[in-house]
Formats: sequence, C-alpha cells, structure tokens
Amino acid sequence: MTQAVLPDSTREFEFTPADFERVRKLIYQRAGIALAPSKQDMVYSRLARRLRARQIDSFKAYLDDLDDPLSAEWEAFVNALTTNLTSFFREAHHFDRLYELLLKQTPGSEVLLWSSASSTGEEPYSMAITVMEALDKVRLRVRILATDLDTNVLETARQGVYALDRIEKLSEERKRRFFLRGSGSAQGYVRVRDELRAMVSFQQLNLLDPQWPLKGPFTVIFCRNVMIYFDKPTQYRVLQKMVPLLTPDGLLFTGHSESFFHATDLIQPCGRTIYRRAR
Repeated sequence: MTQAVLPDSTREFEFTPADFERVRKLIYQRAGIALAPSKQDMVYSRLARRLRARQIDSFKAYLDDLDDPLSAEWEAFVNALTTNLTSFFREAHHFDRLYELLLKQTPGSEVLLWSSASSTGEEPYSMAITVMEALDKVRLRVRILATDLDTNVLETARQGVYALDRIEKLSEERKRRFFLRGSGSAQGYVRVRDELRAMVSFQQLNLLDPQWPLKGPFTVIFCRNVMIYFDKPTQYRVLQKMVPLLTPDGLLFTGHSESFFHATDLIQPCGRTIYRRAR
C-alpha cells in the first residue's frame, strides 16, 4: 500500500506532490531544467515568495496562471528557479587556455567569444580581463557576447558592480587595473572599468529556443555548469546548435561536473573540461 504524503503544517502555503510535479513539468518544458525529487523544499521556498508578491493564496492558483504560455509571470517563475553560482576566474585553467589561444590568433583579426550562461557577469568579465592581458602582446579586435536565461542576473551583470569581497582572490595588479573602488555610499563595492564593460554585450537567451539570434563563429564558447541541469537528450540538442558556431579550431569550455560521452560525434575532449569539434 502506498503511504499518503501529508502536507507540511508548518508551511504558509499547501504544497502537494502534485504541485511539485506540475512545477517540474513546466520548468522542463520552458527551460530544459530537470529538477530532482530532492529539490521540493527549494522549489517551495523560492516560489512561495512569488505567491506573496502576487498575493495569491495557493500554489494551484499560481500554477494555473502558468498554463497560459503568454502569462506575464513566466519570466519571474524561471528567474526564481534558476541557480546562479559563479565567481571571478572560476576554474582558472580555462582562462589560461583562453589566453594561450588568443596569443595564437592572427594579429589584427576579429575574435568573437561567447559566455552562454553568464549569470551575474563574473565569467564574461573574467574573459574580458584575460583578453586585455593578451592584448598587451597581440593586437586583436575582440568582442564578447554574454547571454543568460535569467533577466535579473543580466541586469546585475550590465551594471558591473560587485561587493568588494567578490574580488578578494584576484591579484592586486588585477584589482588596480580592472576595477574602480567605490567611495561614500558606494563604499565596500567595486565597479568593472568601462573598457571591460564596453567589450561585453549582454542579451537574454534561452538555450532551448529553436532559433538563436547569433552569428558567430566563436573562437571560444563558455558553457559551464548549465548542462548539468539538462537531461542527456536536451544536452545533445543544445550541442547540435552550439558546436557549428565554433571556428574550426575553436574551443568549448564546460563545467567540471559535466560529461558528454553521449555526444562524441559532435565534440572531442582536448583538455580538462575542454572540447573541440569532432574531426
């Protein structure tokens, strides 16, 4: 006999297993995110804020609104369930490899780079810092495209303002060269210098969209710690669109928890969590 799951009386809103399954189905269809059963408490806490903000008294009523694909709530729903953990120069070996690759480019050529899950901006700005350091040795024209599904984090990224402790692990030289320290009401914060911000273009993009408004080709694509939320078929479909956007010698950088043994016809490993187009 299957034991009934009783509602948690300590919760402000009733949140049934059926409600959770609806959330899982909706976020998978919209963003490709495969929520594990263990994420039920996380989903409740994040979406309960939306119920309060909209003065809705039940998850059923809230989710009924999302049955309309044109609902104005969709953006907030996806933003609430998107995890954005990042830092400057996370997985530093990727930026070392990017630096080496930039030095090999033909002087004077145009180089396009893409941060496909840019979150609050630390990744694309780390790319821009690496580019600026490479430009000390080779003359290139470099543009960086930074995209994300979450519109909230994109706005933070565009501002380029961070708490001082976000850059504490950077060298003193990088802090002085690439950041402006705030004063007065902005004390305790830093802002990315204008020359870095000018190099990066931010735009909203859902990797599950059937068409991407991107031209490329990209010398490097960062797609880190986003594929882990997709199931294998979804990962493959994304790679089918992403890999052709690489230059013949281009590189794809992925997260340390991601593996693509199911896509060896598309990409081949050429370093630690680094891939190139399959030959």
